Amino acid sequence: MSPTATSRRSSAGVWAWRLTLAVAALLAIALACGYAGFIARIEQREPAVAPRTDAIVVVTGGAQRVGDAIGLLGAERGSRLLISGVNERTGREELAKLNPSARELLGCCVDLDYRARNTIGNAIEARRWVRRHDFKSLLLVTSNYHMPRALAEFSHAMPGVRVVPHPVVTEHIDASSWWNEWRVAKVLVPEYVKYLVARLRSMLEDDPETSRLSVIIGGRKPVSSKPASVLGPENEKRTRLGVEERGA
Repeated sequence: MSPTATSRRSSAGVWAWRLTLAVAALLAIALACGYAGFIARIEQREPAVAPRTDAIVVVTGGAQRVGDAIGLLGAERGSRLLISGVNERTGREELAKLNPSARELLGCCVDLDYRARNTIGNAIEARRWVRRHDFKSLLLVTSNYHMPRALAEFSHAMPGVRVVPHPVVTEHIDASSWWNEWRVAKVLVPEYVKYLVARLRSMLEDDPETSRLSVIIGGRKPVSSKPASVLGPENEKRTRLGVEERGA
């Protein structure tokens, strides 16, 4: 190989390396700007007044979320409440103990969803619930840092339904400290990545119920394969009792 050819190959390699660095730098800048925009979307204060909607959906993940959602139901901000992603061992009685003043509401106007396993599952189960009751608008209750992703998932699942965000702000996560507190960044950075994935997935897939990416990303289906009628503490106790009786 001639010296000229060697020089050309070396020059091409240098340019390819420079181009790779330039693309990586642009990508890093885009991600940093996107992260700053994501942080700016996180509400630092809870709404002073919530609008009236047909119904309310709260995504589990913090005790304050459920309490606030029940309070909104009591204030008639919606005619019915869905608590989505409830632990299978938690029933109405446990919720009533945590919210004693709402015992009557829990008995008449609250539905419990035990099937949703993640935010995509919350959106799927909420959509089924909305269609069953023919609701046209929802008040979505979840933590402020989780709201951008939840709003993206719910809006994608229900494009014909007006979804109104009602962020819950807790003292544990102060989004304004995203740049100087590792404890906060440890929550917000993964949430930002999940938000990006949710937005990308919504552009590639039409229906979250048939989403293959959600299974690959989450490692399992976003909604339990068990029918809703066999989930919950009441059914669990009944099942154990039946086993004991058959064994006697």
